[in-house]
Formats: sequence, structure tokens, C-alpha cells
Amino acid sequence: MGLPIIGETIEYGPIFRTSIVGQPIVVSTDADVNYRVFQQEGNAFQIWYTESLFQIIGKQSVVAHHGGFHKYLKSLTFKFVSPEALREKLIYEMDESTQESLRSWSKLGKLDGKDGTAELVFKYAAKKMLGYEESKDQQKLRDSYKAFMDGLISFPLNIPGTPFHACLQGRKKAMKVIHDIFEKKRSGNDGATNDYDFADHLLEQIKKEDTFLNEEIARDLVFLFLFAAHETTSTALTVALRYLDGHPRVMAELKREHENILKMRETEGSAISWKEYKSMTFTHMVINETLRLANITPGILRKVVKEVEVKGYTIPAGWTVMVCPSSVHLDPNVYKNPHEFNPWRWEVI
Repeated sequence: MGLPIIGETIEYGPIFRTSIVGQPIVVSTDADVNYRVFQQEGNAFQIWYTESLFQIIGKQSVVAHHGGFHKYLKSLTFKFVSPEALREKLIYEMDESTQESLRSWSKLGKLDGKDGTAELVFKYAAKKMLGYEESKDQQKLRDSYKAFMDGLISFPLNIPGTPFHACLQGRKKAMKVIHDIFEKKRSGNDGATNDYDFADHLLEQIKKEDTFLNEEIARDLVFLFLFAAHETTSTALTVALRYLDGHPRVMAELKREHENILKMRETEGSAISWKEYKSMTFTHMVINETLRLANITPGILRKVVKEVEVKGYTIPAGWTVMVCPSSVHLDPNVYKNPHEFNPWRWEVI
């Protein structure tokens, strides 16, 4: 919108309207407006993405549904990612998986941090979601996701040779692997361990008479969760490593906290405990500060369901609002020296 080339630059402020991939969008860099959007989710606003992104993540994924159906899909996942599941099982599994990767990395001369952490996270998530192990399967699921990620943020031009086309092909191949695993599980020939995974849970739900779920939705659900685990977590870990490398004082304090935990253990080499995890005060401060600065999700889209009045402006129904968390995370009125990596700012006094 606005003048050619310069667009809305002259009129730019904390809240402005623009057009992204042909969609009229209100962009908010205002903390109060952002808060209000999330507070009214499900009422005046609902989750929304561009048509091109729906092609990529799946039109039957959890983000494509609203109201009761969306709550139902979220409840399906809660059994696997609830605080209880973390405390009783996930934390031990993740600890074991991480140690296995660290032992493998220690034998290498060098390691690409992003690729290494992405492989670590994907390996665990794929096994937990599908019972899938890359080393035992000829269909390389992670390669499909890498192709998918390379074209995720690209102009939606589906022509061979374009990143968007490569992205859709990556999705197609990944969905083929997921489909084949579902088929094997249904027939009882998946050859997996006795571990109960998320796909097993979904297939059980599909059999129920009162379910909203079908297999297409289930496969899209698995695909989206693997994408989320693969990209966001590995990116955050990589950024954390980068910040720690440049801040020796932070690294020393982090090391001190974990060495103290090891000293307190009754049995050397024992697995991590929930009590130890909860005692990692400084570790959580480092995580908070990393997420604040890394801004893994730079823009969050919400569709306006009904006309909304915000700070003297009227946002028409049918428009989209893009909430920009980074503008708040880097606001000097909210955080002192916002560009400084300082985990101590999260210290509770």
C-alpha cells in the first residue's frame, strides 16, 4: 500500500497497515496492542496464516482449525508434552538422547552447530512422534525436511527450480514417509520397538466413534510438530551456543551451576532428576534471554473475526494483524540495554 517503492515509510509508526503477499495486514510493534490481540484470541482474533503457508504446512494441520476442533487437537498432544509427561519420562529420554549425541560429537574434529543441534532434536522428535529411526530406514525423512526448510520463507511461485517448489517437494516426500509409517503401524508391521509413540496414540483416536480425527489430519499434525521441533528448538540452541561463546562470564556461571549439581549427586553418572532440573535457576535465565534476543518467531499472524477498535484505530473484520514480538523484546522502554545479552536481567529479587 502507499506510494510506489517507499510504501508506507512516511506514515510509519508503532501500528501501521501494509500488504504482504497480496493480503491487507496491520502490523503491530506496540506491546499493549500485542497483548490485547492474544487476550482476545478465539473472540475477536483467530490463528491465521497465508494461503501459501497453508500449502506448505498442510490445510488439515492444527493451525487450520478453530474453536472446539482446535481445542480437541491440542488436547490430543497434551498427553505427550504435559508437565507430568516431562517430569515422569521426557526429561530422562531427552537427557539420554543428548548424551548420546555429545559422545558422538566428541569424536569429530569439528561440528556445524546448527546442523548438529538440528539432527539431535529431529532424531529424538521423530522417534517420539513416529517411532522412526533414520539409521534404520531407507527413506531419509530429515533430508525431506531440510529441503522443506530451505524454501519455507520464499515467494510462493510453484515452478521447478524455485525454492517454493523445492519446499513443496520436500513436504511431499516427508508426507510419503509419514504415510508409509502409518500404514505399517495399522498393519502391525512397523518393526518398531514397544515404545508407544504419538502416531500410535493418533491411530487409536481415529478408531473411536466420537472422534473429529481422520488420518489426513493426523498425518498433517505429525508433520507440523516435527517441523516445529526441528527448526525452532535447534535454532534457539544454536543461538544460545553463539551467545555463550561470546560471553565468558555467563559461561562460567552456567558451568558452575551444573558442576554443583554433579557434586551433589549420590551416584556418579546417574541420570538427571526432576529436582536437578528445577534447581537450574541460572540455566533458565540463559534460556529466557536467548529467546528474547533470538526472536525465533519474528511475526505472528491473527485474522480479525469482527471489527476491532484499538488505540483510536479501527481494524476491519477480515483483515489480518501481524504481531511482532521482537519489537517489544528490543524496546529500551521495556528492557534496559535491550541489545545486550544479560541473563541476570531475569533474576528474581
